[in-house]
Amino acid sequence: MSVRGAAHLFGGLLAVMTALGMAVPADAQEKKIKVGVIFDLTGPLAGGGSELQYTGVKIMLDHYAKTGVEGYKVEAVYADAQSKPDVAINEAVRLLEQEKVDMLMGFFSSAQCVPVSARAEQMKKFMWITTCISSGVFDGKNYKYVFRPQAAGDQYGMMTTDFIAQNSLSKFGKEPKDLRVAIIHEDGAYGVDVAKGNEAGVKKAGFNLVLNEGYSATAPDLSALVTKLKRARPDVIFHTGYNPDITLLFRQAREQGLKFGAIVGHGAGYGVYEKLKEGLGTDANYLFNTDPISIWLANQNNMDPKLPPVIKMVGEAFDKLKPGVAIRSAHVGIGASNAYVFLDDVLPRAIKKYGGVDSEALRRAALDTDIPEGGTMLGYGVKFYGEGERFAGQNARSFPVVLQYIDDKSYVVWPKSQMQRETVLPLPKGTTFSNQ
Repeated sequence: MSVRGAAHLFGGLLAVMTALGMAVPADAQEKKIKVGVIFDLTGPLAGGGSELQYTGVKIMLDHYAKTGVEGYKVEAVYADAQSKPDVAINEAVRLLEQEKVDMLMGFFSSAQCVPVSARAEQMKKFMWITTCISSGVFDGKNYKYVFRPQAAGDQYGMMTTDFIAQNSLSKFGKEPKDLRVAIIHEDGAYGVDVAKGNEAGVKKAGFNLVLNEGYSATAPDLSALVTKLKRARPDVIFHTGYNPDITLLFRQAREQGLKFGAIVGHGAGYGVYEKLKEGLGTDANYLFNTDPISIWLANQNNMDPKLPPVIKMVGEAFDKLKPGVAIRSAHVGIGASNAYVFLDDVLPRAIKKYGGVDSEALRRAALDTDIPEGGTMLGYGVKFYGEGERFAGQNARSFPVVLQYIDDKSYVVWPKSQMQRETVLPLPKGTTFSNQ
């Protein structure tokens, strides 16, 4: 019998077996990994950065859907968390139980990924967090199946306070102990976690902490908080918020005449320049944002040479989806880079070394990950804390940077190893909120 005839006969047998409800041998079925992806595509978090993170992840998954990984097809199933933790949990369970996905990926909001990670672990299902930053996801949990290459919230808070401390005397003309600082934050898992990092950093630097207060991200009025800030007269405000609460805060601060030397944001709403510009106009100038570095700003000279072409691909794909955007958001690059680490490093190892894409194979492959600094598009390396460690599942090599928006461009201004230009501190005289 010819090869073609044998193939036709084999195909016919499979069709008959399927029609009769008989089991088809596993090696005769199409090999694939089904990835359940959850982001906020509607609700307030969508425009605050979640939709951009989703875009970055989708660009990468679409790319691998065309190429496959080690003979496996990559299939993504997307779900909308609607900016609600309970919806995120329900969608995660639906994807795992009804859609039969092999794993979960994504998650913008810390208020969602904290409970969803607990559920995924309970179900012994692999979860790859690309975005949310709360340290509470891992702190003391000793999870086996949940992993995050992304930087953690306390790192954000410590990075910004260190940045201000190192510039206190040269820029503000004050020793750190004489610098008046305020910490304000949305009171969800995300804001509380970053604020804890701020508090630790303030204590380490010896700043004069004049206000430390949380608020609801959905609050319709922040004028009482603005009044407290006016009384406290901070030189620097460390702020963790989403949007539209950032826009509301600035609008009421303008109305009440609040003045300060600098406001330093921490990801989320501060990472979406287009939204800041839309809500604040020229007052978006000189704002700071703390995030993993934009993949388009990372130093490619110290990067694995296979990565610049991938960065170029992501940028071109994003430009087609969002033409005319002034600054390619760091959120897009974060989503793309962290998805790429899984698809390029973890998944091939799970298939080749551990025999497939079940939760156990993916878990063991993730624990083997050992990417040095410069080995990701975000510049940092990847090595996960292991079982029994306090932050098991968290990337031990991740770090954020401090960026500043100047004249519709973003520049890395801290740490010094990544610095692209000298920072502008404090706010220049004549700007809306300047206390000069």
